[in-house]
Amino acid sequence: MAGKMNTIRIVGVVGAGQMGNGIAHVCALGGYDVLLNDADVARIDAGLEVIGKNMRRQVGRGLIQKADMDSGLKRIKGAPKLAAFEACDLVIESVVEQDEAKRKVFADLRGILKPSTILASNTSSISITRLAATTERADKFIGLHFMNPAPVMELVEIIRGLATSQETYDTSIRFIESLGKKIANAEDFPAFIVNRVLVPMINEAIYTLYEGVGSVDAIDKSMRLGAHHPMGPLELADFIGLDTCLSIMQVLHEGLADSKYRPCPLLVKYVEAGWLGRKTQRGFYDYRTDPPTPTR
Repeated sequence: MAGKMNTIRIVGVVGAGQMGNGIAHVCALGGYDVLLNDADVARIDAGLEVIGKNMRRQVGRGLIQKADMDSGLKRIKGAPKLAAFEACDLVIESVVEQDEAKRKVFADLRGILKPSTILASNTSSISITRLAATTERADKFIGLHFMNPAPVMELVEIIRGLATSQETYDTSIRFIESLGKKIANAEDFPAFIVNRVLVPMINEAIYTLYEGVGSVDAIDKSMRLGAHHPMGPLELADFIGLDTCLSIMQVLHEGLADSKYRPCPLLVKYVEAGWLGRKTQRGFYDYRTDPPTPTR
């Protein structure tokens, strides 16, 4: 096993959004060559621009050296066509938190990847065993759930599917450790550990707003100052994305069949309105103003 880590040199990331570009950022600083893909080519360019901006911010704060940034940026290349992933030793899927979208990525990768390539999902809630079963490499499939934002957060949840091999698990452990991240092993249950605890709390905060117990400002202030949370739960929901929060609650509700996980109707309404949080400029706060103003 001593040389197993040498098998990963090139990492492919599918999805150039907030999570995908963050994962690419971390992998490049970790010394890996990275290919960044997205179905929307414009998002690849936008993702590369965000990575550059975030690395410059890290240099400004003294977190990395300019030389680290320069070499890291050289290691990341846009890959508009998935065919480029035939060179990858590890591919991490980081598209929208929807079963169907992830299955499409895995179907598109079939026939492209080397037999030895590990395929990972950054899913925050969906069954790894179920996703693995849609691929032709269930033994080489694993869950690697990076926290958001990936360049800042220290933790990665590792989730083994029923068919995940010991070699895949051991290689994944070494890979994550090589990035300087800490690991939490989670069993393959809906939403794993972090989101099983975090997102129901956010959902309860939305219920608290829905029932008129407190305003957006009062709820977030209460949790920041009364529980020393760095960010209020409604502000955090906007940061995560209300569509992602809703998807996770739906996975919990359907997977565990417990009414305590029922998504708040107000969360459903905001998502239906397209008010998804920061990424659409409106959620529980309106980000078109400075500072952002509560929408309720």
